[in-house]
Amino acid sequence: MAIKVAALQMNSGPDMAANLVVFEEMVRQAATAGAYFVASPENTDLLGLKAEEKLTRVLGEEDHPFIELCKSLAQELGVWISLGSIAIKASDHKFYNRSYLFSPAGKQIAHYNKIHLFDVRLPSGEIQNESKIVEGGDQMVVASTDFAHIGLSICYDVRFPDLYRKMSQKGAQILMVPAAFTVSTGQMHWEILLRARAIENGAYVIAPAQCGDHGAGRKTYGHSMIINPWGKILAESGEDTDIIYADLEMEEVERFRTSIASLQHDRTFR
Repeated sequence: MAIKVAALQMNSGPDMAANLVVFEEMVRQAATAGAYFVASPENTDLLGLKAEEKLTRVLGEEDHPFIELCKSLAQELGVWISLGSIAIKASDHKFYNRSYLFSPAGKQIAHYNKIHLFDVRLPSGEIQNESKIVEGGDQMVVASTDFAHIGLSICYDVRFPDLYRKMSQKGAQILMVPAAFTVSTGQMHWEILLRARAIENGAYVIAPAQCGDHGAGRKTYGHSMIINPWGKILAESGEDTDIIYADLEMEEVERFRTSIASLQHDRTFR
């Protein structure tokens, strides 16, 4: 049986209340269109703030309005929600870049703290030091739903294929890559990396992305994608806010992994 999924392409900004309204509208629209699984991008709650200012706005898990909204929406609409990531306070100096998964019963099923932090100096001159304010995670997460096993990751993680290999070997059939990719790296690498993660693991990849200008000099690439285990792009956004949809058949994962059994052929070497 096919499962209809939706990936939200957002343009989140520095106003959490405004982002909350947009997110709710998009989730409702996706559910009305028949999606059973709805996924949002990285930094759904806040984007376009300088590091020091963002730290002053970060909330604890128990106080975060996005968590309560996701529980309520998931139960009301009868859908699974993947909240791509929000900032959750870790200390006075850092926060977690954390992804969540909510069930149609309104329950938080899993969360994942971004492991690989985006500390780079790009040829364009852009400098990003995520580790300055983000506390990195150290736990791989594969969550079970009533339609698939889902591996959680966030943005820069996509450049570390071993994480996805291990998740797939643990049974992940869908790999989540919510992101806020920079424009320059997105143009060069986004599609290639996502299709590679799908093909090498024989898994669906769902990659909801941020897009456009967010303020404070932050611009993101967009081009949200849903990709099948063979590397075929089933749906793709452009550069503007959007919702994309695709029907996923979990039997396709089994067909790929039976035909190309690379997950069983890994070897240790020096």
